[in-house]
Amino acid sequence: MRERWDIFCRVVDNFGDAGVCWRLARQLAHEHPLRVRLWIDDLASLARLEPAVVIAQRQCVAGVDVLRWDAHADALHVVPAQVVIEGFGCGLPEPYVAMMARRKRPPTWIVLEYLSAEPWVREHHGLPSPHPRRPLQRYFFFPGFVEGTGGLLREKDLFSRRDAFDERRSDALWRSVGHAPVPAEATAVSIFAYESAPLADLLRTWECGPERIVAAIPEGKALRAALTHFGVDTIPAARVLRRGALEVRIVPFVPQVRYDELLWSCDVNFVRGEDSFVRAQWAARPLVWHIYPQEARAHWQKLDSFLDLYSEALPERSATAVRQLMQFWNGTAERSARAGDIWAAFAAERATLRSHARAWADRIAASGDLADNLARFRLDKLK
Repeated sequence: MRERWDIFCRVVDNFGDAGVCWRLARQLAHEHPLRVRLWIDDLASLARLEPAVVIAQRQCVAGVDVLRWDAHADALHVVPAQVVIEGFGCGLPEPYVAMMARRKRPPTWIVLEYLSAEPWVREHHGLPSPHPRRPLQRYFFFPGFVEGTGGLLREKDLFSRRDAFDERRSDALWRSVGHAPVPAEATAVSIFAYESAPLADLLRTWECGPERIVAAIPEGKALRAALTHFGVDTIPAARVLRRGALEVRIVPFVPQVRYDELLWSCDVNFVRGEDSFVRAQWAARPLVWHIYPQEARAHWQKLDSFLDLYSEALPERSATAVRQLMQFWNGTAERSARAGDIWAAFAAERATLRSHARAWADRIAASGDLADNLARFRLDKLK
């Protein structure tokens, strides 16, 4: 019989938590295969990523049993799975934990942590921690960019699909989101960011710059800043805003599979959080990461740790351009008039950065896929 895995997810960041847990659940069900249940407390967010999801207590989508995790679900007396994944330290329902403890052979309990490039991650990856009240062991599993960590989520056919994505498919993608193909002479940029990003500074730079920029912005929080910049209150009927050298295209929020295609269709990708950040790295395009803000600016250290890894194989000028733009985008550098200089330095290095982005994707793929590494970890615990 196929082994049962349960994944628990509480949505904190609208799409990041749901995106990672849904991608993991789907991959485990398709590639290993396993019987997978995803317990999630925000079906509406999941439905934005997977349109087949409806608001229901239980459903099967893409081979995954999706269950609504609410007060009613907490009281359900279901048989715990052989492997239980606690997404991002969200906690588990107490009745479920009690049943785990009563099993003759307790499940393998894995706490899936947030992605980080910090050096201590490799030292703590896979370490056990006893439950404070139950005879249960938890294991902390850290995604990462280097050997000795959990790796990153990546479907087995992802690179082949990416490399087969040509201009014809890119044109079809743009038409499917309501826009014409991007002219050959323009630079296509996708923007997925938190509200705190200095978007207006960047838009001002682009509209006054020497190159034609086509910026795709999905409906959401960042779009409000773009509308304000153009002095409008509502989305225009054509879903396009133009000024100077800049054309902003308002695109619908697309499912995960289509989002990959959007990343592949752009020359530079601004991404946020964790799920889109990982997909942008697999896209093998220059990227700018808007890291999830944390108290006491703890996220700045995480950003610098990633930049140290990401830029170590780059020429000094290219590395400096990447670091300055990402620090600017995350509020760790001065804004004001420097935006134009920072973007110009980054744009001048784009050819080098594109070659580096493909080499980087190959390098981090060598650490293995997160789903595969989780399956191997489980097998090790059975020995």
